Amino acid sequence: MEFYEVIKKRRSIRKYQDKPVEEDKLQRILEAARLAPSAANHQPWEFVVIKTEKIKKEFKKAYDREWFWQAPLVICACGLKNEAWKRFDGKSYLDVDIAIAMDHLILAATAEGLGTCWIAAFNPYEVKRILGLSDDMEPIVLTPLGYPAVSPQPTYRKPLKEIVRRL
Repeated sequence: MEFYEVIKKRRSIRKYQDKPVEEDKLQRILEAARLAPSAANHQPWEFVVIKTEKIKKEFKKAYDREWFWQAPLVICACGLKNEAWKRFDGKSYLDVDIAIAMDHLILAATAEGLGTCWIAAFNPYEVKRILGLSDDMEPIVLTPLGYPAVSPQPTYRKPLKEIVRRL
């Protein structure tokens, strides 16, 4: 799929087929996230791939939306707080780095014919407990990953003239 077509085609998917994701596709998607740029190239991330039904069921304590757990896989993007680059004023770029890596991941998934849905409205304390994350690891974004069960419809996007200012 051509790059701009991938960008136009990407949508938040909330209904998934009961079809496993092929390992080679998963590896390419994770590789796309690995190759993402990060501040000062610190790469302060770890991606947890959740496949087992037992963990997915326990995860409902952190995010209780049935559609979310129907996907064959869930990926949790975790930030390594102590490894993130910090600006001179102390601002950490951890969230920015994870956002860039997740964008790479979701665009790669779209190119592979798979769907995702960026989720941040989860209970991070439950996710941390369930995954046994260290104090340095912060779960930042979750996404289901699977084959869309429906064709997503385009969503409204603001026109360029409303979001770009030229000086």
